[in-house]
Amino acid sequence: MTTYVITVPGTFLTDVSDAARSDLVRRLSSHHSDLSETEDLNLLTLGDEGTFSVRLEVEAHDRAGAEAEAVRITAGALERSGFAEKDAPLGPPAVTGIDGEF
Repeated sequence: MTTYVITVPGTFLTDVSDAARSDLVRRLSSHHSDLSETEDLNLLTLGDEGTFSVRLEVEAHDRAGAEAEAVRITAGALERSGFAEKDAPLGPPAVTGIDGEF
């Protein structure tokens, strides 16, 4: 297994309260650990006009599996934080870090 840091971009199409933002970060925090913290990556970055990026650390056998898992985790956390899929659509994920035993 390899540890990947995956960035999942998206756009909030509704307002994001501080409470909703905190809840989302709390739900994602278990997927932000050594590798992503060492690289000084923020778990959740909010941009202008509702754009956001989530950076998660996931273990997978390959890049495609890591990206799919990161999207699944992000979508689930958004839903549990009160954001419907139509209110926070996600963009294509990207690998932004890899830590594996070779």
